[in-house]
Amino acid sequence: MSDLFSLKDKIFALSGGTGTLGGSIAKYLVEQNAKVILLGRSTKKLRDKKNELDAISEGSTFTYEVDVLNEEALNEVREEISLKFNTLDGLINLAGGNIPGATLSADQSIYDIALSDTQKVLDINLFGTVIPTIVLSGIMARQGYGSIINISSMASKQAISRVLGYSMAKAGVDTFTQWMANEMASKFTDKIRVNAIAPGFFIGNQNRKLLTNEDGSFTERGNKIISNTPMGRFGDASELNGMIHYLLSDASSFVTGVCYDVDGGFNSFSGV
Repeated sequence: MSDLFSLKDKIFALSGGTGTLGGSIAKYLVEQNAKVILLGRSTKKLRDKKNELDAISEGSTFTYEVDVLNEEALNEVREEISLKFNTLDGLINLAGGNIPGATLSADQSIYDIALSDTQKVLDINLFGTVIPTIVLSGIMARQGYGSIINISSMASKQAISRVLGYSMAKAGVDTFTQWMANEMASKFTDKIRVNAIAPGFFIGNQNRKLLTNEDGSFTERGNKIISNTPMGRFGDASELNGMIHYLLSDASSFVTGVCYDVDGGFNSFSGV
């Protein structure tokens, strides 16, 4: 049974691995004796996260400064990974988020939205998943195995006000997950699996001001979320780790094309 869930010495690439959720996942994987490849645009964030993870397990973490929207640069990273490690056991697409211009305030309507910023949000959340998946899964296609995990959202499943671009992008991630799962299993091998996780509401740097006041109390929006979450709280980043572990491990060998909610019951509750 222990081998079924073992991640020891496996190699996983993470985009967005320096953020709140991604950082927690990267730390957890290193604690499971896996090796982690961090992909990101910020030299400082990559360096700081590598130092943090190497303090847990020296030599466990490797970094590549790359924009996940840059196909040519990712192709170069793919070849470097192939040469250095000769394998890639998994890919977790965590790059994403929202920007102010694409987020409506409570007193704004759709006609106030910044379409250029909305396009940027679509790019980073949708194509920031599509491009690295297509590029890096090439390693998995050659070796004949691998697990890909995409990050969806509650915003892909029902209309959540104020975040149109983010919602559309994450709905696209859901469709892409199913499409890619079918593509890899039917045309390559059943040992390449593609799944997604839809986190509920977790407080991170990007949404902190939307959900909490300066004194730490919840905003009106924060209170609405809590009142529609049966568990009555926001999630902790560490609570994604169990699902990540399952989907990366051999325990999920017959699981592909699925999006798992990790949301404290939010998506199951009608509000009544």
